[in-house]
Amino acid sequence: MKSIQNIQPTRTPMREQDPKERAHNFKEVPLGYSEAEAIQEASRCLNCKKPMCVTGCPVNVNIPEFVSLIEQGEFAAAARAIKKTSALPAVCGRVCPQESQCEAKCVLGRKLEPVAIGRLERFAADYEREHNLVEIPPKAPPTGKKVAVIGSGPAGLTVAGDLILLGHEVTIFEAFHKAGGVLMYGIPEFRLPKEIVQKEIQYLSQLGVKFELNQVGGRSVDVRELLSERGYDAVFLGVGAGLPSFMRIPGTDLGGVYSANEYLTRSNLMKAYLFPEYDTPIVRGKHVCVVGGGNVAMDAARTALRLGAETVKIVYRRSEAELPARAEEVHHAKEEGVEFQLLTNPTALLGDENGMLSAMTCVRMELGEPDASGRRSPVEIPGSEFTFETDLVIFAVGTGANPIITNSVEGLELNRRGYIVADENGRTSIPGVWAGGDIVTGAATVIQAMGAGRKAAKDINEYLSSK
Repeated sequence: MKSIQNIQPTRTPMREQDPKERAHNFKEVPLGYSEAEAIQEASRCLNCKKPMCVTGCPVNVNIPEFVSLIEQGEFAAAARAIKKTSALPAVCGRVCPQESQCEAKCVLGRKLEPVAIGRLERFAADYEREHNLVEIPPKAPPTGKKVAVIGSGPAGLTVAGDLILLGHEVTIFEAFHKAGGVLMYGIPEFRLPKEIVQKEIQYLSQLGVKFELNQVGGRSVDVRELLSERGYDAVFLGVGAGLPSFMRIPGTDLGGVYSANEYLTRSNLMKAYLFPEYDTPIVRGKHVCVVGGGNVAMDAARTALRLGAETVKIVYRRSEAELPARAEEVHHAKEEGVEFQLLTNPTALLGDENGMLSAMTCVRMELGEPDASGRRSPVEIPGSEFTFETDLVIFAVGTGANPIITNSVEGLELNRRGYIVADENGRTSIPGVWAGGDIVTGAATVIQAMGAGRKAAKDINEYLSSK
């Protein structure tokens, strides 16, 4: 273990696009580490005897191993070390909340800034891909077993990546015309370039995973039919939680009101940002309000700026200390000019004679006692109502379980909120059917969905091996 006295106290900074430039383009904001910068940052790792960082990773990446390889200049080997447990390192290095997971457990972080694990993961994955050094790992002999995965988000991709290496035949059924799930339709280009997502999916294809696109679970794909008539031995449901949510206030039916799901899907997957090359219908508001304070709210606000908005406001009912978004996303949004209307809650949306949104009425809030989640509950301040003009409101206030597939599977146990009930290994109430990710937990992080996928894949393999 290294002595902390010889360690650089602060992280190696990562270069970024200038805020004034990036607010008007969809190119990626952080520019990544150079080789020298990566080695410099990797050298900050203490090589702990008990690496706590690994315990903070939902997929148990051997962090000290890959960081040590980067320090030695073995960049491609570092990427392969990550891939032993994570199928999506280039994605996780960009969008995982490392500050509350692996980096939060970093021993160095007790006295100095923690090692920038996420930035190093991104560097290793990018280096391997950009230098055409991706290798196909050895696979177990074919088992003759077939697994169907419904949904190609992080959970589904992880299940497929693990099971294909164990010798099982895996087919992913995806409702959209591009695989990737929320990685494609939910996260903007400037935070996660789609080319990188498709490269990760291409890697799974090279492993032997089959993709069936434009196949809607519960419509063109029937779970019980897969098991009984189409020869599949197991099914994994990773369909996410994409049912839009709105506040129950007057005016949500006006033109110019979106759920964040629809707004981001139109921009990301349907490429509305490439107008006129892609003539995807989307309202381009001049004065935009995004209701919510999570990462999705930041994504929607920053997208609206890039689509030409003159002003963009985040309207959130708690204070900045309670914002659920990553600190980095809040910082980037502020740099780019997003305004924050905190301790503010909408009460009504107002429209013009044509049924189009024209204004929002809000009320000021103050923080009271903590709620069930531990955050202080916002309380309305009487007589504090005010109204301001807006021609586009985007609700980023959470999502629900999409009922299309859950209601189509007879005997599938759901909880009171409509999410699938599954045990710690992802087993559902139906033998041979597993589930994981947001459709079980509700909206969570990419890496948490991947963790659920890893556990399910291990259990599915044991089930298939015992049949």
